[in-house]
Amino acid sequence: MYALPETLTLAEARATVQSIEDALGQGCVEKGALVIDAAALRNFDTAAIAVLLDARRLAQAAGHALQVRCAPPEMVELSGLYGVDGLLGFEPAAAPAHSIQA
Repeated sequence: MYALPETLTLAEARATVQSIEDALGQGCVEKGALVIDAAALRNFDTAAIAVLLDARRLAQAAGHALQVRCAPPEMVELSGLYGVDGLLGFEPAAAPAHSIQA
């Protein structure tokens, strides 16, 4: 399982994608899926959605699905605005309110 950082904005996006790619290369897969834990995520912008889409692309290229656990409700809502929520493998989350940065 790969855990997202507390903050994931455009400034952290490139390094986060690289870390996800490294984790995938090291076998960070559960039951055929790259699992990303978003429980620590507190501050994010639209770049976080782009990171998850990139993670999905990387997982599919390796023959795996993507599963995102504990995503903040705001992240799920934001991905819905872009019409990509169905692509990101969100599991229901019981998380407190988080902030979306403009």
